[in-house]
Amino acid sequence: MAADTLQQIQSWLEEILTEFPELFLVSLKIKPTNNIKVFIDGDNGFSIDSCKRINRKLYKTIEEALIYPEGDFSLEVSSPGVTEPLKLHRQYTKNIGRDIEIIFKDDTSKIGTLLTVAEDDIIIEQTEGKGKKAVVQQVVIPFANIKSAIVQIKF
Repeated sequence: MAADTLQQIQSWLEEILTEFPELFLVSLKIKPTNNIKVFIDGDNGFSIDSCKRINRKLYKTIEEALIYPEGDFSLEVSSPGVTEPLKLHRQYTKNIGRDIEIIFKDDTSKIGTLLTVAEDDIIIEQTEGKGKKAVVQQVVIPFANIKSAIVQIKF
């Protein structure tokens, strides 16, 4: 049942998201406690208003479908958060110009500014050294080599 339920909820969610073309589903999980977690991102961010509207529509749809007897479920709709790794090509694209940390499959890492996102790879710009000895270089990184990528927040 769980896989069917997940597919059904994802289908309803995709239908709801057609009203919000700038938003996209990042992930959907159902915990054993019937806690449904939906992570949505947007090309220009994900507003609280959009979050509330999607939550209400999806909650009502799930409730009316009587998937969970006696309403025994909870629903959380949110953005993935700044500490979550990028999962989708569209997330990389929306973060062009920002600093990201790339963790490679061999567990080494690089931090640089995301310059370009292509179909199979990304290009980051990184500076090595300081002052007059600083060298700026562009590095092409195939998606196949990336274990995870996390946007670096500057304060």
